[in-house]
Amino acid sequence: MTRKVFWPEPYRTELETRVHDVRGNVITLEDTIFYAFSGGQESDEGTIGGRRVREARKAGSDIHYTLDEGHGLTPGEAVTVLIDWERRYRLMRLHFAAELVLELVSRRVVGIPKIGAHIAQDKARIDFTYPESISSLLPDISSQALQVVTSNVPIISDFSDEAAGIRYWEVEGFARVPCGGTHLRRTGEVGELELKRKNIGKGKERIEVFLKGGSLASPS
Repeated sequence: MTRKVFWPEPYRTELETRVHDVRGNVITLEDTIFYAFSGGQESDEGTIGGRRVREARKAGSDIHYTLDEGHGLTPGEAVTVLIDWERRYRLMRLHFAAELVLELVSRRVVGIPKIGAHIAQDKARIDFTYPESISSLLPDISSQALQVVTSNVPIISDFSDEAAGIRYWEVEGFARVPCGGTHLRRTGEVGELELKRKNIGKGKERIEVFLKGGSLASPS
């Protein structure tokens, strides 16, 4: 099982570890800070042992990293893992923003079905089954989201079931949400948000979430 250092240390951008297994151009590591696509959040980008990672995907309790052919790495070899911090940080901000919007929409329209979500570096989106335009909800959702963000309170992230690898984030007094992504330390790091509605088909609505400015936090 790959030890997932990105959970307890989501702000870490460099890690010394060893190659666990090699099968052609796919490798696994003993430890990793390189997040693989999950829960709608896109994978990190970066390098392992100086080789560009072409794909990162979950495989049970391991993560498989696809490198270029002829990478030359061998089991047990010491390697340095580096991730693109600017990308990781935007993904973390947009991930929490999307989860925040989803929680607020679910409170406003109890039982509204979520049918999809995706968090990329430029924006996040959440898709719902909804019989009318969701635009009328956005002013209130934006206002409530801003209150949570500007309160700048801690975001707790931990295991609810460590053996099963099940995690959550929590803002005390607001919500506790199951989620295995990488999370910010405080709500204020999200910054100002912009929400847009998009119709994606009959009876289907999409909320797109954009970041409006904000500075890049220093990793540690």
